[in-house]
Amino acid sequence: MKATRYYGRHDIRTEDIPEPEVAAGYVKVKNEWTGICGTDLHEYSDGPMFCPAHGASHPITGATLPIVLGHEISGVVSEIGEGVTKVRVGDRVAVEPYVVCNECEFCKEGRYNICTTSAFLGLSGTSGGFAEFCVQEERFVHPLGEISTEVGALVEPLSVAHHAVVRSGVKSGQTAAVIGAGPIGLFVSEILRAIGVETVYNVEISAIRKAKAQAAGSTLVIDPTEEDVVKKIHELTGGRGVDVAFEAVGVSKALQSAIDVTKNGGNVVNISIWSHKAEIDLFGLVAREVSLIGTLAYCSNHAAVIKLLQDGKLKNMEQYITGRIGAEDIIEKGLEELIHHNDKNVKILVHP
Repeated sequence: MKATRYYGRHDIRTEDIPEPEVAAGYVKVKNEWTGICGTDLHEYSDGPMFCPAHGASHPITGATLPIVLGHEISGVVSEIGEGVTKVRVGDRVAVEPYVVCNECEFCKEGRYNICTTSAFLGLSGTSGGFAEFCVQEERFVHPLGEISTEVGALVEPLSVAHHAVVRSGVKSGQTAAVIGAGPIGLFVSEILRAIGVETVYNVEISAIRKAKAQAAGSTLVIDPTEEDVVKKIHELTGGRGVDVAFEAVGVSKALQSAIDVTKNGGNVVNISIWSHKAEIDLFGLVAREVSLIGTLAYCSNHAAVIKLLQDGKLKNMEQYITGRIGAEDIIEKGLEELIHHNDKNVKILVHP
């Protein structure tokens, strides 16, 4: 089968490799669409990071370079292993890309996203989305029903957003601020609106992403190059601040803004994965008893996201797909396009 594999920094090749075999309890999926994630960009530009280092192997999967990339996967079930009952051949599915140990204390608690030795298909597993087929454990393959596989490829990043919203503790009728309107920031806004949070302030610089935030139902989009974000949100909330804020930029000033716009005793969720140390005012955070919460990927969120899609609470998700390309164009029209024109794109999908 054709597969696009990561060999190292700026070294990605599309080549023929054997099809993966399905084992008992596993599902083989014919991949139809896989989204390019910011993590893929980091691997391409600076890696290996989540991919195993040269000469090393992952402790659970045994995977070594080269790795088939792509973890925002959707497709159609092509084969099922012995004992599989959750899906049938021909079902549209979204693939949750975890590989976990099932033995550490966190897996036993059901918090498998913080498994001490976890891996991801498309980064440190033996399957991935930028190939014709992948195989995954039955529990991590989620039926889409009538949802298209194009929208199905958005379920993984939507699940990142859903998990962040759950971690925030926000309730229907409360107020929120989302700092950054990249893919995850936009999807956080969508999830917030879907669960009944009617007042959502978005903070973004890019004109295209500001328009996307408005389409996501933003109460107001604030451009930090034109207005003082903290002052503006305090004015809008009568000096109180919002109940929860989400940081989705990975810049210290953005994280500080998220803290500063949050009410006393409120919650700030940091979604970004940082490659450098953050500089924030911890005294202000402590003095106002603001809680700073970390969130990692997702944990049992895919089914909830699919239900929101099926119930029509997440609408017009196709608007976030800004490109559809074949595997042969993954570098020039995918990775390089996102690196150099990130402000013009939300999600580029690859048809392997």
